[in-house]
Amino acid sequence: MDSHTDDDSMRVGEVEPMPGYTGLVTRASTVMLSALRDCSACGLELSKRTLLDNAYITWTEIGLFFMCAVMWTQIRRGLTECLFKPFAQWCRLHPKDTAKMPESAWKLVFYTMSWSYSTYLLFFTNYTFFHDPPSVFYDWKSGMTVPTDIAVAYLIQGSFYGHSIYATVYMDDWRKDSTVMVVHHVVTLALITFSYAFRFHNIGLLVLFLHDINDIQLEFTKLNVYFKTRGGDYYLVHDILSNMGSVSFSITWFWFRLYWFPLKVLYATCVSSLQSVPNIPFYFFFNSLLLTLLCMNIYWFLFIVAFVAKVLTGQMKDVKDLREYEGEEGAAALLKAQQRLQSEDAGHLNNSAEGKHVQNGITKEKHL
Repeated sequence: MDSHTDDDSMRVGEVEPMPGYTGLVTRASTVMLSALRDCSACGLELSKRTLLDNAYITWTEIGLFFMCAVMWTQIRRGLTECLFKPFAQWCRLHPKDTAKMPESAWKLVFYTMSWSYSTYLLFFTNYTFFHDPPSVFYDWKSGMTVPTDIAVAYLIQGSFYGHSIYATVYMDDWRKDSTVMVVHHVVTLALITFSYAFRFHNIGLLVLFLHDINDIQLEFTKLNVYFKTRGGDYYLVHDILSNMGSVSFSITWFWFRLYWFPLKVLYATCVSSLQSVPNIPFYFFFNSLLLTLLCMNIYWFLFIVAFVAKVLTGQMKDVKDLREYEGEEGAAALLKAQQRLQSEDAGHLNNSAEGKHVQNGITKEKHL
């Protein structure tokens, strides 16, 4: 492209400034339309040939992926049965919160670990991808060696999302957006797998960093929601932390996923990629997946806007989990969990001398 020379001079000079939304839409649409016009020979046969010529992944790496996916599932089950559930029962959480708490605790542990590692790679090593996103495609070569530290990040994240597809269907409680969550995991796993095979691992690391922080804040907030009322008592500290977490979550969701993600990642993949590698393989395929991810981020942001609107209008007095249970299967699973926990902790759920009784796992005042 005619801007390739300008890009070369940019490498040895100052870092290219991050564009605004207008610049992103204008330049990306222009570049993508130009690439589409130049792709007159694109078709199934060319795609097959490009895939075979540029995709590099070994059977050993595939085997490690499945081993680690199974490992995450077993680790979660072990932590749930040996740590999370006993701790929730010891804290005398409500049965409905006891049923949900292990999922949030597990995700908080994993995402804290994974995001910390991504942060280390981007800010405490020689990688400059965050401050200079176009550099993710500098010196790109088909079949190039993936640095070991980034390969480890890919193995951790890819196997976790493989586990998450199974966990969302068979281990997690079904919620309003669980179907979208499964689609999200499939799209994310496809991005991770193909970006690794095509050696787009640099941009992949940046994508993972921009998304994992919100999962940490979400699970932290949900845990504090579960713990603010337990054993018949109210704990102000958890209420304060849940409100602080929800505010932080809302701000960082917009800043990381709706501001930095399109202006850093999508600009680099839509515009800078063709400037550095004019014949970059599967240009439209990867950008379509990233745009799908952006659409899902916008979809979930609507939940956040709805939550804020309810709080501001007084419809909601405190922070709650917006991803509530929905459907007969989810309700049945929750009911079974409640019944099991009620039988295990019958002493806690018995009628009290003060005239309280338990109905559907929620303590209410008895009106005579």
